[in-house]
Amino acid sequence: MRIARFAKGGDVAYGVVGETQTDGAGQPTARPGLAVIAELRGHPFGPGKGSVQLTGDTYPLAEVRLLAPVLPSKVVAVGGNYTGSGREIGAEPGVEPVLFLKPSTAVVGDGDQIAYPVKLTQRVDYAGELAVIIGRLCREVPAAQAADVIFGYTCANDVTARDLQARDGQWTRAKGFDTFCPLGPWIETDVDPADLELSTTVNGEVRQRARTSELLYDVPALVEYVSTVMTLLPGDVLLTGTPAGVGPLEDGDEVSVTIENIGSLTNTVVGRD
Repeated sequence: MRIARFAKGGDVAYGVVGETQTDGAGQPTARPGLAVIAELRGHPFGPGKGSVQLTGDTYPLAEVRLLAPVLPSKVVAVGGNYTGSGREIGAEPGVEPVLFLKPSTAVVGDGDQIAYPVKLTQRVDYAGELAVIIGRLCREVPAAQAADVIFGYTCANDVTARDLQARDGQWTRAKGFDTFCPLGPWIETDVDPADLELSTTVNGEVRQRARTSELLYDVPALVEYVSTVMTLLPGDVLLTGTPAGVGPLEDGDEVSVTIENIGSLTNTVVGRD
C-alpha cells in the first residue's frame, strides 16, 4: 500500500494512492499505479488498526499537492554504507556504521525546491538513498524483529554541502540546511527492501545506480544498531546510505531518486542568498 501525505486547498491529510477499496474489515487497500488518492480519516501512525478509515473522498493525484510523507522528530542517517561510497569523501568502511543526524527542518517533499545557499557553500551534492519509516516507539530492537517496527519505505536525497563537510570536521552544518532532506513521494508499506534497484538522475542523466543488496549493513542490522543508541518514535526516518556516484548540483538542476517498487522523488535546485 502507498500512503501519501497531501494538501488540497487549505487542508492536509493522508491518503492511499492507487485504485482504492476496503477489505472485509473496513480497512483501506490499494492497487499501486493508478493516479488517484483516497483520503484517510485519522493518522496512520495512530494507535490501533481501527484508528484510520477511508473518508469516501477520492481525488485525481494531479489535483493535489504531495507533501513530505512524514514530519519526523529526527532523521538518523548512515555514512559510507555501500561498497566504494565512503572513498568518494575520503573515508573507509569501519567496523560499525557511522551515524549522523539531519534536523526535521531539512525535510521537504516531492516537487519542492532544494535551496542552494550560495553565500555559504560552493558545492552541494545529491545522494540518493532508501529511507526507512519507523512505525512505532521502539528501543533495542533485535534485527530479527526489525520488520515489526517498520511502517514502510520511501525515497530520500541526503543533500550535502560537501565543502563544509570537509572543512568542519563534523557533518551537522553540511547536512542540516533547510530543504537538504527531500523525502517522498509516498510511503510504500508492502515491499521487501533487501534487493531493490536505486538510481539517481540529474537532468535525466543517470549518476548513481545500485541495488540495496549492496548495503554493507542491511535494514534490519541498521534498525538494531540505531535503536540501541536512541529511542525511535513513530514517523522517524532512517536513511540507509548512498551508493557510489555522488556529485555536485547546480542552480536549475532537476534531481530524481528512483527506487524499484517504491517510486520517484524529484526536486529542482534553486540558488538562494
